[in-house]
Amino acid sequence: MIDIKDIEQRFCRYVVIDTQSDPASNAFPSTEKQKDLGRLLVQELLALGVADAHLDDYGYVYATVPGKKSAPVICFCAHMDTAPDFSGAGVVPLVHRNWDGSDLVLPKNRAIVIRMGDHPDLAAQVGNDIVTASGDTLLGADNKAGVTAIMAVVKYLMGNPKAARPNIRILFTPDEEIGQGVKYVDMNKLGASVGYTIDGETLGSLENETFSADAMTVTVYGVPTHPGFAYGKMQNAIKVAGKIVAALPNKVSPEGTRGRQGFVHPTGINGQLDKAEIQLIVRDFDTARLVAHEELVEKIANDIVSKHPGCRVEFAVHEQYRNMYEVLQHQPAITEIARKAMRKAGLKPRIRSIRGGTDGSRLTFMGLPCPNLFAGEHAFHSPYEWVSLQDMAKSAETLVHLAALWAREKA
Repeated sequence: MIDIKDIEQRFCRYVVIDTQSDPASNAFPSTEKQKDLGRLLVQELLALGVADAHLDDYGYVYATVPGKKSAPVICFCAHMDTAPDFSGAGVVPLVHRNWDGSDLVLPKNRAIVIRMGDHPDLAAQVGNDIVTASGDTLLGADNKAGVTAIMAVVKYLMGNPKAARPNIRILFTPDEEIGQGVKYVDMNKLGASVGYTIDGETLGSLENETFSADAMTVTVYGVPTHPGFAYGKMQNAIKVAGKIVAALPNKVSPEGTRGRQGFVHPTGINGQLDKAEIQLIVRDFDTARLVAHEELVEKIANDIVSKHPGCRVEFAVHEQYRNMYEVLQHQPAITEIARKAMRKAGLKPRIRSIRGGTDGSRLTFMGLPCPNLFAGEHAFHSPYEWVSLQDMAKSAETLVHLAALWAREKA
């Protein structure tokens, strides 16, 4: 039911638009260039007959696919930005047709080789059409694969007015990659009662649990003096901060944890002789354990600072998002209907937990319960990123079945 050529053309059209977000920006969206994709999507939605499609001042795209009014209003959501971790400028998408399983050597940096041995999910892709970048940028499948799947669904449904569906609210967001994606979403305007983010990985994956997440800042105050007269007096805040980072144990680091284990992860350090800041993210599936991780950081920092006379340290913590399962476990039908949709698309559903978060994490606690469905994106935030056209098409097909199933429900 989904035109795979349309999938290819849309995806390649979207990924060449640089939409990288910026965690250092105080603006929203953090980069104006994210609106370039938003404007294109609005134009395409209007051309498909979606009359209310628009881009607001915050960079959100809202639109409605009309459907059965007696059914619940559902929302399909994807984010437009790409990660700050690797360049998203000048993306050149390459389609490796009817892939034969051989190594994919990317032409602009031949040291970047995508091998099946390093990416086990590639084993299921032999014979499919794999899309990669050219080696010097990320691809942007995270989350333009989800954007593509949703747009393909809109095209199908608007072209097939008799296809069963409820009213569907489309939401495309900026700044998801920096944890701000739904900060200014107008929930009244959105008007949905159930949502799904389309921002998952492997074909058939359905994620109804995420990390709970805090951000933590450790500020170290040193004792500045002239370096020529510093003997026995100077305490360099940068060096003390470095000792704190070095003392964080591997057993609570991302590289030392897996499965359901949480972690503490320093994401930035900056400062001067007199003051240095360490930015950290704190993650765990058990929300209560976030405090234990934060207390560990405080103990390490206090112990180190105590050995540097005249130094002091301050701590600040703010909530980023919470584990969506805390809400979704009480509304199992939302996950079950998604599971049925996958089976109708010929897939075996794979219920998973995300060692990360999505816009759906925050939307769930804003009153819109919102699990995450696969879009086919892999190796995101890196030049090794890849996706298959067939997986994106299956994502779109799943959403069509999902809409039909919700059309049977009562609001």
